[in-house]
Amino acid sequence: MFHMYKSIVPALAMALLLGACATVNWDYPRMPSNAFAHPETTTVGALFGEAADKHPALSGFSLVQYDENGFLARLAMIDLAEKTLDAQYYIWSSDTTGRILASRLLRAADRGVRVRILIDDNYQTEDRDFLLAGLDGHPNIEVRLFNPITNRFWRTMSFLADFGRVNHRMHNKLLVMDNAVAIVGGRNIADEYFGVQKDYNYRDMDVLTTGPIVRELSASFDMFWNSDWAIPVGAAVKELPTEKDWQAMLKRLEENISASGYPYPITENVDDLHARLVQIRDKFIWAPGHVFVEYPSRVKTGAEIGVIHRALSQRVNEVEHEILIESPYFVLPDRVIERVGQLTAKGIKVRAMTNSATNNDVIAAQAGYANTREKLLKAGVELYELRPDTDMEKRWSIVSGQSRAAMHNKFMVFDRKSVFIGSFNLDPRSSTLNTEIGVMIDSPEIASQAAKIMDEGVLPGSAYHVTLDSDGRLVWTDETNGEKVQYTTEPGTNVWDRFLLGFVGMLPIEDQL
Repeated sequence: MFHMYKSIVPALAMALLLGACATVNWDYPRMPSNAFAHPETTTVGALFGEAADKHPALSGFSLVQYDENGFLARLAMIDLAEKTLDAQYYIWSSDTTGRILASRLLRAADRGVRVRILIDDNYQTEDRDFLLAGLDGHPNIEVRLFNPITNRFWRTMSFLADFGRVNHRMHNKLLVMDNAVAIVGGRNIADEYFGVQKDYNYRDMDVLTTGPIVRELSASFDMFWNSDWAIPVGAAVKELPTEKDWQAMLKRLEENISASGYPYPITENVDDLHARLVQIRDKFIWAPGHVFVEYPSRVKTGAEIGVIHRALSQRVNEVEHEILIESPYFVLPDRVIERVGQLTAKGIKVRAMTNSATNNDVIAAQAGYANTREKLLKAGVELYELRPDTDMEKRWSIVSGQSRAAMHNKFMVFDRKSVFIGSFNLDPRSSTLNTEIGVMIDSPEIASQAAKIMDEGVLPGSAYHVTLDSDGRLVWTDETNGEKVQYTTEPGTNVWDRFLLGFVGMLPIEDQL
């Protein structure tokens, strides 16, 4: 055994050396570019522009709650684009959903659409690198990686060796078409974000928008795209494909897709897609809106309270009656919990919904939240945790009724008058480490729609209501088959699960959660 360790140690040392010494080619050739300047000259730009002209200085908004609508909205945007498509995502998977949308981007590029794709490098794998490199091989597509890992062969060791830099991730999720319409929110590009994974799916939400706010969203994309931290994929993937390679890749993508049995329509013609956008346009709610985005320079500025945290804090200070919060990772520092207690003491209702121990996909975040749960309840928070077998899942997508549910919604409603929707979690990582994006919509109608989503989500058949009993012990209450059920330990967990949560909760990693 001792000899085995003697052989492992030098190998680890070499791995660390490789990770530390290999350098990203930050000087790799790249040209700055910007959003399309004349959206009104495109078909969709004119379509939405007609409505925008009737609502000066306002933007149009439509909540995208259900997974099928989230997928079809993106598909329509890609298939109807005439000039540009800008995609910015934390994750773009190489699964069925990722391949479908990638193949449609290739088709758009074939039509002459300029496509810019910016992906965070944290979850990149060899398969995903191949997918992105294949896209980048098209003359009308350019792919960049944000804040890439230095050494892709020794990813973990390289991450540890350069932790101070690569610990800052780009968590943004944004798609902009022709600088005329955009979709922003919580969904990454992967099966589980669109309700088509058979074992695990997210409750999530985006907002589709048009009008002046799209120009703000495009400006945020340009800021990231032209930053020092956005590196062409060719700087990391050394052998980029030729035209022959990506044409073959497109053929393989579409062959695999046709055999996949995808549950949503992916073969609609242009007229059908255009009709879908007309329906969306006619249902838009017009209201003031503003984009809040963290700067890409956060990579080097260290752990500082960011733009979004400050904007949300300002809104909290203005609240008179009620704050509603949905966040999959919900880890508030003591000073914020103290502030919440001051609000509830004044009679302001604070209701929060997050994941339960059985459906949170990040154990460290769940452990951090568990450490604060009693403090939250004592501060007067009305607290709920989504059940993995929630009654709502059957309405999310065609296959979600067969799967375990988890929450990925990220929104806050203020006095049912305004709502913030985006990629921002209520945790230290979003507040001080990641870049994030979101929109603040000052519309009682949109805010009421978001509040209704939460009102449904906290029903006994969908969530556990977490409270303290007369002895100060945690109690989880739900409803099963019409009967009230109470638990004194975290529902669905066993002794080992609770030990692991407790152990992780003792680690000094609060600022990384």
